Amino acid sequence: MTEDIALDLGWAPTACTLPTAEQPLRVAEFDALFAEAVQVVQRPEETRLRLELVFSPDNAARVAELTARENGCCSFFTFTLTIAGGSLALEVAVPAEHVDVLDALQARANTATGTVAAL
Repeated sequence: MTEDIALDLGWAPTACTLPTAEQPLRVAEFDALFAEAVQVVQRPEETRLRLELVFSPDNAARVAELTARENGCCSFFTFTLTIAGGSLALEVAVPAEHVDVLDALQARANTATGTVAAL
């Protein structure tokens, strides 16, 4: 599934400290997560993206681990993982100056899931 999604790294901000050689691997990890676990993509605000995921302990652990690593290189992200009432959701927030990065992340999630989400 994810092999159909081009690894366009142009959206990676200059603030990212992940070594360039590792960026395609990280993008592929997000693409796989989007394709395998995301059910709904929502954009409740310009600076906030909400992803509803398939509920499972494995998905919760996977998301927590991936977002912790991502926050280590792109500290402007705020990731909030919510596990409640048999549901699993990830909210991604950015400051206004990084909305273009959130736009790109949403586009990748939409492509992987085949959904369209608007503000």
